[in-house]
Amino acid sequence: MAKRILVVEDNDLNRRLFCDVLKSQGFAVEPVADGRDALERARQFVPNLIIMDIQLPNVSGLDLIEAAKKDPVLRAIPVLAVTAYAGKGDEERIRDAGAEGYLAKPVSIGPFMQAVRALV
Repeated sequence: MAKRILVVEDNDLNRRLFCDVLKSQGFAVEPVADGRDALERARQFVPNLIIMDIQLPNVSGLDLIEAAKKDPVLRAIPVLAVTAYAGKGDEERIRDAGAEGYLAKPVSIGPFMQAVRALV
């Protein structure tokens, strides 16, 4: 059975790119454009990995990661944070929130797939 990945990304182009690449590698993918829907969709889809954009409208990806890690159903699901935030201390803050992986945008396909495979 294919591993399942939830992709939380508000940018249409990035979301499509991530989903297309993951599908081409045999993953089952569930795209989420609005972070407010992310946790509920995660509970329904039960992914093996959540790819989380940090800069989302309406809700912070950091807050979503923290909420997922407090949720008994979601806490064991690894999170790969993908963000344009690449300043000093950002990776540490994101990992402190509970993300197991971190990639700075723009993301190259090779390192992206390497990070995904390390977490699923």
